[in-house]
Amino acid sequence: MDMLTDNDLWILMKKSDGRRVSVYMPTHRMGQEIQQDSIRLKNLLGKAENRLVAGGLRTPDVQTLLEPARDLLSDDLFWQHQSDGLAIFLSSDGLRYYRLPLDFEPVVVVGDRFHVKPLLPLLSGNGRFYILALSQQEVRLLQGTRFNVSEIELEKVPAGLAQALRYEDAQKTIQFHTSTTTPGGRGERPAIFHGQGTASADEQKEHILRYFRQVDEGLHEILVETRIPLVLAGVEYLLPLYREANTYPHLVDEGIEGNPEQLRVEELHARAWSIVEPLFLAAEEEAAGRYRQLAGSGSEQASDDLTKVVPAAYVGRVEELFVARDAQRWGTFDPANHEVQIHDDVEPGKDLLDFAAIHTFLNRGAVYATEPEQVPSETSLAAVFRY
Repeated sequence: MDMLTDNDLWILMKKSDGRRVSVYMPTHRMGQEIQQDSIRLKNLLGKAENRLVAGGLRTPDVQTLLEPARDLLSDDLFWQHQSDGLAIFLSSDGLRYYRLPLDFEPVVVVGDRFHVKPLLPLLSGNGRFYILALSQQEVRLLQGTRFNVSEIELEKVPAGLAQALRYEDAQKTIQFHTSTTTPGGRGERPAIFHGQGTASADEQKEHILRYFRQVDEGLHEILVETRIPLVLAGVEYLLPLYREANTYPHLVDEGIEGNPEQLRVEELHARAWSIVEPLFLAAEEEAAGRYRQLAGSGSEQASDDLTKVVPAAYVGRVEELFVARDAQRWGTFDPANHEVQIHDDVEPGKDLLDFAAIHTFLNRGAVYATEPEQVPSETSLAAVFRY
């Protein structure tokens, strides 16, 4: 599975010349359906081609734009490593794709900016969480939403406790290596000092802590820009040791106790969701309460006016935003004069609710993508401003 970071969103939202193509589709992790996934993408790219040509783009330019995605059609290795949904973005800058734990509806959007609304469940304050599964044999990081979970490949994390602790044999012989000079002074070779016996409890703890610090450091690049809850899963004695080594500020107090190697991914997902769901609900209820209090008092620090919320989101004034997940408000925003124009006609790629949500997220605000009845206002959005 691929990570979707703040930097990725900045790149997707960055203004550039030419047409932009956004493609979303469901995918399968295994089975004969994998073959159907490439056929589905082929058909969606055909729709994109027709829309680009109808929009006035020359056929050679259309072929050049779509070629990187069409190269994926015959890439067997690519299709064998899928999650629940695939998001593809094509522009003059090239191809970007993400295999994500979301079951997307098949969608093709051609416009002057990318269509990112289907990504909202991964960006919202009540949307995603991590599970860090620790065992003697391996360390796994899973990213989940309420509905799905997928594993993230770890490139800079040690493979397992046994490897890191470097126990040489069943008697736990400890070998300390230093550098010495070979006879004749021709170079260096390792000199080994053997300490027979079992390591003390303090020594074992220090080995594990050193290993967990390596794990924590290896996760920095993945977790550095997020405020996503992290749930630990592991045997009881390992969890407090990892908490001691941890530097990630959004580690959840409650963990999943037990050997995660003996738990199916689905069970890890269910148990982690039962831990984070009350946290998500509490944060959402508090945010809704703040909006109602401010709006009820007539404060200008709260608004459900799209023409006020969109410019505020763009400049980073929105602290908390509620947006109806399946609603659209079409229009344009001019950043030069902060002017919003609302249109009645459907204009794919120009959803102002989508725009407000993404910029709130990029400016470190909390986004709650909810059902319309859960938005604490009479409209399809509600915002609390920082100032």
